[in-house]
Amino acid sequence: MRIFSCQNCEQTVLFENTRCEQCSSSLGFLPDQMVISALKSVDNAWVALADTSIPAKRWYYCENHQHQVCNWLVEEGGSTFCIACDLNRHIPNLEKIEERQAWQQLEFAKHRLVYSLLRLGLPLISKKKEPEDGLSFDFISENNVVPEDVSSMTGHAFGQVTINAAEGNSVDREQMREDMNESYRTVIGHFRHEIGHYYWDQLIFDDEKNLADFRALFGDDRADYAKALEAHYKAPNAEWQQSFVSVYASSHPWEDWAETWAHYLHIVDTLETASDLGLSLLPLGSNRNGLAVMVNINPFQHENFEDILAQYMPLTFAVNNLNRGMGQPDLYPFILVPAVREKLAFIHRLLRTNLTRGGIQTNSQTQTGDQSQTSDQSQSSDQSQSSSQSQKSV
Repeated sequence: MRIFSCQNCEQTVLFENTRCEQCSSSLGFLPDQMVISALKSVDNAWVALADTSIPAKRWYYCENHQHQVCNWLVEEGGSTFCIACDLNRHIPNLEKIEERQAWQQLEFAKHRLVYSLLRLGLPLISKKKEPEDGLSFDFISENNVVPEDVSSMTGHAFGQVTINAAEGNSVDREQMREDMNESYRTVIGHFRHEIGHYYWDQLIFDDEKNLADFRALFGDDRADYAKALEAHYKAPNAEWQQSFVSVYASSHPWEDWAETWAHYLHIVDTLETASDLGLSLLPLGSNRNGLAVMVNINPFQHENFEDILAQYMPLTFAVNNLNRGMGQPDLYPFILVPAVREKLAFIHRLLRTNLTRGGIQTNSQTQTGDQSQTSDQSQSSDQSQSSSQSQKSV
């Protein structure tokens, strides 16, 4: 994530901000220019100071801005929902305060995910436009009635990503982390993991070379998924650290891909922020075992993934130690062994060489009012590219 500034007063602002704390300018995100912009009110619309269009475009806040979950902008005459919110199918019951608060956390994480997908030039197609190959999100609360076509379990199936709304509640999420004996559980991690399943379908499944390269690194995806998970839960791989980023990654090649994909997004997003801040490490002593580094790589454009890791790893060591000094968990409590690094490098090469930049497609029609007040009691029986809530490292 980049660091943004208010164009009116140059105050540093955050990705989720809707108002500049210094000059009180309204702020909004321009997805076509990937920037937070100060806004000027004109004729019941907004002109974005960062917008270089001539004549100046008229912008409006996404319809979900009224719920304090989105600060993205839409163009006059287009959809009333931004390209991130347009991906929603079901959302929690907004009449319940706790569900609205949980949904806010889910949307903040999802918008950061969509930002990264746009930065990577990945195809982003709403199921409203492409029912077969498109993407949509269900945010499901177990306290409401569950539609027949909805699963209550966090997972993915054929482009439909489901996130249990309880993940947006920090207390519930921490309890689940302890129950699952996980070292790490975050909202953004869930999104990054599940979207990995979707892009496996988009990037690997129908490409003969990519599929062969995938199987050489991750294993044979044709292994029975249900049986693999059953075996994993009965007896997790005791030697997973030798080849996998997490124990859950060792359960099946699909889960190895999704876990590794999530960590790839962790790395590039964190490093972009560090680079934009101009962070550097100059430890006392003679280089202090390779910790000295100036973070100056744009990970979304740099070709060599080893260069990215060479800047990322010292950074995580430093921040992990800062966190420990404040009694906080490590920012990144993972060890990237050579086998994992090779898998990460494969994802990086895939994204650098096989993707058409700027191929973003979204539904141009106004989103229907079916942001339903839903929940879930049933688990989908479909095992194709679906993932369980437990034992993820993200």
